[in-house]
Amino acid sequence: MLKRYVTGIAYMAVLLAFFVLRVHFAEPLFFDLLILLFAVIGTFEMCRALGDRIDLVQKVLVQIFSAGTLLAYCVSDAVYQRQGIAPNYSPNIAFVVFVTGVALLFSLLVFRHEKTSLASVGYSTLAYLFPSLFLLVLAGVNHMPKYSEVGILFIFVLCPCADAFAYFAGRLLGKRFPMKMAPTVSPNKTVVGAIGGFFGAAIGAVGLFYAYYGLSKLNILPWWDLFGNPANLILFVALGVLTTAFAEAGDLVESAVKRRLDIKDMGNLLPGHGGILDRIDSALYACLIVCFVLALRIMISG
Repeated sequence: MLKRYVTGIAYMAVLLAFFVLRVHFAEPLFFDLLILLFAVIGTFEMCRALGDRIDLVQKVLVQIFSAGTLLAYCVSDAVYQRQGIAPNYSPNIAFVVFVTGVALLFSLLVFRHEKTSLASVGYSTLAYLFPSLFLLVLAGVNHMPKYSEVGILFIFVLCPCADAFAYFAGRLLGKRFPMKMAPTVSPNKTVVGAIGGFFGAAIGAVGLFYAYYGLSKLNILPWWDLFGNPANLILFVALGVLTTAFAEAGDLVESAVKRRLDIKDMGNLLPGHGGILDRIDSALYACLIVCFVLALRIMISG
């Protein structure tokens, strides 16, 4: 248990360090480095978990193009924004790199037909998509022209907050209300624990709203129009609950993948937690709803 706490603190310290660098220098590429690190290690863990279902050539292609897609988006978007070029074609560039990777994986059916099966192509595509495609959305949050810091905090602060409330709710009330969320996938997760997580997310969202407001007034974090109207606290609470729902889905999906692969953890890089994928599984799904809602807010409010 002590090892788990120490690893968790170290992980949060790394997150905080990259976030502080991003805010201090007003440069999203600092946090991009962390996202790229997640992609490289997470893809490696996924390829290793799949074992001999995919061969070395497929693993190398997946590793190169998963990182290459992220790099293509992050670097090109930084160039477009820095030089004020419009329209911004960085998503198009990243999409072309991504599809090139898919095309090469499929082309192995022709050029290495004796060693490549449809099943192996399917497994290698899975490793290509998870986690790098989700992390591309996280990079999109990081590169938003507005609210990017808010989005990052939602993903990496509210998820642990909700997890903590879910854990204590499950411990305190799990025996009285033992109904399981997904007994065949994750037998330890209860419905009452999930409700506790939603409650924790709502509380965390309120705390995040006022903490960000105070820090922006001290010029520590950038000021956004979200905080000019207290009514936006409702938006924070709603997004907090939605973020937790998506995070819970991400956790369950990874549990299902591990069960299908008959493994306990995706890796052993983080003692007490498993691998990087075991630590960021919730964030991979949480970033989807955060990116969508904040992008919609920018589109509506300008």
